[in-house]
Amino acid sequence: MASLYIKDPDTAALAAEVAVALGTTKTEAVRDSLLRRKAELEAKGRAQDVLRKLDAHRRAHPLPPPTGLPADKAFFDELWGEP
Repeated sequence: MASLYIKDPDTAALAAEVAVALGTTKTEAVRDSLLRRKAELEAKGRAQDVLRKLDAHRRAHPLPPPTGLPADKAFFDELWGEP
């Protein structure tokens, strides 16, 4: 297995500081940080997928245009929980 060598002294010091705070090795601290970042990126990708699907659904099934009648306002106010 290859070892991890951090060339930048500030980054190496940060890894050491986090490792001490976690009570682990620098390698474990870096691994933990990378796994957390990877999970964030994957969650962001999933969220973007959901938004794309919602946008496609909205395009395929748009709301009807407002008529300007008072009944429409009351209907939509009720949908949003407004009195």
